[in-house]
Amino acid sequence: MCGVLAGSALQLWQPELWAMWAYGSALAAMGVVGVCVLCYPPLRRRWLGQNIAGRRWWRAWGWVATLAWAAVAAFALCGLRASGFARQGLPAAMEGQDVRITAVVAAMPQRTEAGVRLRLQVESADWADAAPDAGRARAPERPGTAPQVPPLIDVSWYGGVLRDAQGLVDLQRQPPELRAGERWRMTVRLKAPHGLRNPHGFDYELWLWEQGVQATGYVRAGPKDQPPERLGSTWQHPVEQWRQSVRDAIFQRLVSSTAVDEEASAQRVAGVVAALVTGDQRAIDRADWDIFRATGVAHLMSISGLHITLFAWLAAALVRLLWRRSARLCLAVPAPTAALVCGVVLAGGYALFSGWGVPAQRTVTMLAVVAALQLSGRRWPWPQVWLLACAAVVLTDPWALWQAGFWLSFVAVGVLFATDSVAVGAYPKSARGHFYALLREQWVVTLALTPLSLLLFGQVSLVGFAANLLAIPWVTLVVTPLALAGVVWAPLWSLAAWALQPLAAGLQWLASWPWAVVFLPAAPLWAGVLALWGGGLLAMRLPWQLRLWSVPLLVPLLCWQAPRPAPGQVELLAPDIGQGNAVLVRTATHTLLYDAGPRFSRESDAGHRVLVPLLRALGERVDVLMLSHRDADHTGGAAAVLAQQPGAALTGSIEAEHALQALRPATPCVAGQRWVWDGVVFEVLHPTGAEPDKPARPNTASCVLRVASAEGGPHAQAVALLVGDIEAAQEQTLLARSAPVKADVLLVPHHGSKTSSSPAFLDAVQPRTALVQAGYRNRFGHPAPEVLQRYAQRQVSVVESARCGAAIWSSARPDVVECERDKGRRYWQHTVP
Repeated sequence: MCGVLAGSALQLWQPELWAMWAYGSALAAMGVVGVCVLCYPPLRRRWLGQNIAGRRWWRAWGWVATLAWAAVAAFALCGLRASGFARQGLPAAMEGQDVRITAVVAAMPQRTEAGVRLRLQVESADWADAAPDAGRARAPERPGTAPQVPPLIDVSWYGGVLRDAQGLVDLQRQPPELRAGERWRMTVRLKAPHGLRNPHGFDYELWLWEQGVQATGYVRAGPKDQPPERLGSTWQHPVEQWRQSVRDAIFQRLVSSTAVDEEASAQRVAGVVAALVTGDQRAIDRADWDIFRATGVAHLMSISGLHITLFAWLAAALVRLLWRRSARLCLAVPAPTAALVCGVVLAGGYALFSGWGVPAQRTVTMLAVVAALQLSGRRWPWPQVWLLACAAVVLTDPWALWQAGFWLSFVAVGVLFATDSVAVGAYPKSARGHFYALLREQWVVTLALTPLSLLLFGQVSLVGFAANLLAIPWVTLVVTPLALAGVVWAPLWSLAAWALQPLAAGLQWLASWPWAVVFLPAAPLWAGVLALWGGGLLAMRLPWQLRLWSVPLLVPLLCWQAPRPAPGQVELLAPDIGQGNAVLVRTATHTLLYDAGPRFSRESDAGHRVLVPLLRALGERVDVLMLSHRDADHTGGAAAVLAQQPGAALTGSIEAEHALQALRPATPCVAGQRWVWDGVVFEVLHPTGAEPDKPARPNTASCVLRVASAEGGPHAQAVALLVGDIEAAQEQTLLARSAPVKADVLLVPHHGSKTSSSPAFLDAVQPRTALVQAGYRNRFGHPAPEVLQRYAQRQVSVVESARCGAAIWSSARPDVVECERDKGRRYWQHTVP
């Protein structure tokens, strides 16, 4: 079992996959060895050290050999599965091509403010007819072969306005009501799964890999595209059809009957009820998720391992009660056995109805393993049971080792096993005893998981113990049963919503406490492992003299501080935020954030998704937030950053009527402004202040910031130039005023638009490195090929965020840029050709 875990983990560290024959050969070799050992008694006895001299040493050798055999077999099996899956991926030549597919909606459609998100099971594909539009640039040449579309894809069907790579506008057809199981013929434009890559950020590509999705894109539904056609309903994916019907019925019941002024509140409550019943976590409002995370009860507000385990226990108890009423059934199969089997089977059905998510799969696998051990009559020690459950889950889904939920689940179960094994009989079998046992279990889990939560998420809820103590019994014993029973009798959904309201009010009150959540900088792995041992030691029922040894183990995690530049030096971190700008400028004791990235939707922006988590992971306190101009791809995440950084001053080229002015008054950036932090000089070069307060083209008023390290010392002065979205006319204005634009690193103007980066400007700046922050295969075509050619002619190294991920530049090494995509590379991560 240890070998299975070790081999699977080792394979996940591979930066590139081997050929399939290599994994297949290794797996076949291990199979031959295993068959020989099991089927040939003399070899088996020798393997186990029986009937030979020095049997103890031979037994030790046998355990080591078995560990190695299991590790190699698991390594090969995981690699073989990964290679087979990777071969079904989208060919690079097909990215950006229009393909006409016939597909079935394989999951509940997800409504967004921009349209609908669909998961499609592709049945057939062909090249789409070229749109008769002479104004468009010609599509890329298509390969001569038929299109190779992966079997499972995620696409968005947008409604309204959509710009293509040439900036031309399409009025997209509004998506109709789509149902799971429907067959459609539609034109899609696909690309390989590509997510944002940032330090301590979410691995979106691994999430899609684990879901089995190998291409993403959008539906071509413009007036000059072939219209999508509904081909009818099918019997495929009946569980998803049922889930969608239940979800829609919940919203119909809880929202449609409320008054207009209460509709928003009813919508939020209905989202929680729908998540508890169908596992649709996207139904929960983002504001509610923030409250649940702050109070540490997020694991309760969707289908989790706790809900499935409780469901299995209740189902087993009910089956056992009914089974005992039939003497014939009891003679055929004992009631405890029938209850155990039915409990696991019904829990599997519940997990399937909830969407068969990865946490649900893990829980059902664990329950099945424990049930199989009990049915076999074996009574293994808890470490072996725990290891067997871990190994079974990893064999089913090796990539779960890279998920936070896996470690939280198994560490919590392991700690409860370890502590309860010495606490048997510690409390009387009464209501008071059960309460004390629940209190102690919650306290033990809190102590043990706090270091792990800090390592994985960089935060811990100080009110989580109290919140979970109230929420766990209320949600699991009252709200969830009522919500599930509503599938049979709909009025119970209203009762579940009513039961949620006092809990929501209490959680909101706890989340409003000043120190409800503590955020700490992300510590290295070794500090987290030490703290995890310390938390486990602190949770054990041991004398306090021994528990005090946990304190030194916790110190590195609690006191960790991210390294900062030396005095006089400056560091730039350009996060991967998609199509927009955001650059973190750090000195020895100060931080400036230049722009705040784009807004993706009403509920999602670069601030919430990237910048706030990154600032917390680095332990940053922003002194100044400078917004170059008012465009949404530069100010989209500003509100989230300002909410998380109450001490940050706001400056930039935004008009007095801008919505951000109500959050924090902004000081205009004007040429001539200059200040010094830790020996590093900051100077604003543009705008001049003569521009109108609200120019017709906000790009023309972009703040241009020059950052120069201290002169002298062991390092020569290095300069960074951040120019926002200035265009050729503003570049010429800077040159005409003889502004000091020469720099080592340049943030490419306007994301590489062909209206910027004029030859004269590049000749004056003479950068070593040019940073481009633009989305992968963005619809504007940034950076433009002719702009890249200008940089190439001057031998400037161009670093694109789509290829690099987050980029780090330091004045101590001005000729080096570190790319996040090059650090700790894994085979499932997308490589831009």
